[in-house]
Amino acid sequence: MSILGAIMSPHPPLIIPQVGRGQEDGIAATTAAMHRAARFAVELGAETLVVISPHATAYADYNHISPGREARGDFGQFGAPFVKVEAVYDESFVKNLSALCEAEGFSAGTLGERDARLDHGTMIPLHFIFRELRGRLPRVVRVGVSGLPPEEHYTLGMLIQKTAETLERKVVVVASGDLSHKLKEDGPYGLSPEGAVYDEKIMDVMGRAAFLELFEFPEALCTSAAECGHRSFIVMAGCLDGLKVQAERLSYEGPFGVGYGVCTFKAGAPDASRRFLARRQHALEREAAHKQAGEDAYVRLARKSFTAWITKKQHIAVPDNLPDELTARRAGVFVTLHKAGQLRGCIGTISPAKGSLAEEIIQNAISASTQDPRFSPVTEQELSQIECSVDVLGEPEDIDSMDALDPQRYGVIVSHGHRRGLLLPALDGVDTPAKQVEIARRKAGIGPDEAITLQRFEVIRHH
Repeated sequence: MSILGAIMSPHPPLIIPQVGRGQEDGIAATTAAMHRAARFAVELGAETLVVISPHATAYADYNHISPGREARGDFGQFGAPFVKVEAVYDESFVKNLSALCEAEGFSAGTLGERDARLDHGTMIPLHFIFRELRGRLPRVVRVGVSGLPPEEHYTLGMLIQKTAETLERKVVVVASGDLSHKLKEDGPYGLSPEGAVYDEKIMDVMGRAAFLELFEFPEALCTSAAECGHRSFIVMAGCLDGLKVQAERLSYEGPFGVGYGVCTFKAGAPDASRRFLARRQHALEREAAHKQAGEDAYVRLARKSFTAWITKKQHIAVPDNLPDELTARRAGVFVTLHKAGQLRGCIGTISPAKGSLAEEIIQNAISASTQDPRFSPVTEQELSQIECSVDVLGEPEDIDSMDALDPQRYGVIVSHGHRRGLLLPALDGVDTPAKQVEIARRKAGIGPDEAITLQRFEVIRHH
């Protein structure tokens, strides 16, 4: 066995006495738990520490692995530049992990480092672990998170596990991350009711090592709670995929408005029932198959179109026997794709560009699956998990102010000269006209102080 165990570690800078200057006394339980977690890593005999940090270099569609021989950092940004941490990187591990990611077509590697210095999400757990050691320090692999879906982060953890096994390296994984940053009205980030909900739920899941449930956290809950550790925790879970795990919850505190949780996880023998990514994918496929069985003619046409294009590069003709409204009517259409509840592509036309709704759907389905610049093209392996919806736009009408908007009922078109931004109605997290207009401005590249004209429209949404 190469993955010996893992640690769920917070990273509050004030836990360092030279930074906290007495405030660290307010999280004494967290400090004690961090010392226990550090001893746990030392007692396991870690040769390499893989630290997953949300404050390392991060990209929307790429997990960065820090390159080089070594790195150092200090707490200067927190008023203690004389407190330093130095780490020697496990270059062989990084090389092998990067090569494995490339071979597997996984979006991770050593490209694009923006800052070689150690971040505080990495330094704080290393500070505690290194203090417990008396001999040679373990080497370090620093990995960042990304905007990729949870399943991709879990896969990265599995690739880390495979690398450790290939190199026969004794590895302890450190998942660095604070919990909600919105636990108190007078805290640094204010209060959100979802903050306490997230923290209670995540500590329960981690305390039981029930890692399958990490996939089930709604994105809206994580966003409203303003957590910064969830993706780190999922990568860590992937590192322990298919292994028995002995979990121990050491502490939880949130006195300053930010949640700090510490847990340890000792890896055990192989356990096929804990292959959580496979179980997750099977569940998603079953759910998608159930939804596909209930799709109407609009969505079936979109699915037939993007499936033919992805599998055969074939642009389908308009099928026979479609409902009359699909062949006789023209309108703007948006095709939206989701995977595991997360947006996977969305492309559409404000006004009709084709001769019929059917042709509009066929073209926009291909574009949504392959040409949305925010995402890589949908792959054939993903097709069974893709959920699809088709929005048929009504005629836009001019409005004088945001007072005439209702984000649940109306979409909005924001214009300034030739620049136009559109936002569909009934989108998760878009609950006010002001937010709706702000997002539409950004999509069009219209500045917040530039004059705009507004239009609203209704849609008929097909699932």
